[in-house]
Amino acid sequence: MLHTPPLLTIHRGFRRADPKLVAAFKGAQTSHLCDAMDGRGALNYRIKPLDAGQAAFAGPALTAHSYPADIVGMFGALSEAEPGDVIVVANDGFTETAVLGDLAAGMMRNKGVAAFVTDGLARDKAGIVATGLPVFCQGISPNSPGQYGKGTVGIPVTLGGVQVNPGDIVVGDADGVVVVPVARAEAVLERLAQIRANEAKMVKSVEEGITMAPGMLPILAGAVIVES
Repeated sequence: MLHTPPLLTIHRGFRRADPKLVAAFKGAQTSHLCDAMDGRGALNYRIKPLDAGQAAFAGPALTAHSYPADIVGMFGALSEAEPGDVIVVANDGFTETAVLGDLAAGMMRNKGVAAFVTDGLARDKAGIVATGLPVFCQGISPNSPGQYGKGTVGIPVTLGGVQVNPGDIVVGDADGVVVVPVARAEAVLERLAQIRANEAKMVKSVEEGITMAPGMLPILAGAVIVES
């Protein structure tokens, strides 16, 4: 006799990052964060904000997996959400039905969720934008999902080519979403400070008329020139 698994499994007990540590990432530019993590950490470019004007956020990841065409995992995460959490729902990159609509987005806003991120789709774009909740997804489809399970909450998930563990720090802006492993967060912050300082110097140099990145000068000097 086959075993029928539960429709929803919730794993509790993961540790969220210290709020002061999370706060230090607020306002960070996602490209600077990637620079601070050796050029990596961003979710796939297809995962973008529904509204670039309300895309900035930072918070600890509350992870979930929802089967394709299903929202049980998404609602399971909503049930566990605490103020400031970023709900991250892996949906196997499914693009035939939505995994979030405006009503669920409104419920997330009511619970104080900082943002919602998925590799699936959303629907009811105007209603979602009206909630003010930053939502990142692959696109929009009016197609309806089901509530049949399975769904799992509070486990490591992979979406957009990046593994996200419960409690990792997730940061978003108009360019996309970056995941900072909580174990590396302090070191990333230290590198981020230096990258911001270097960026400020380069911005000033560009404004003053520089026409080439300094790091390229020795490479250009050693280039092999082939006349045609």
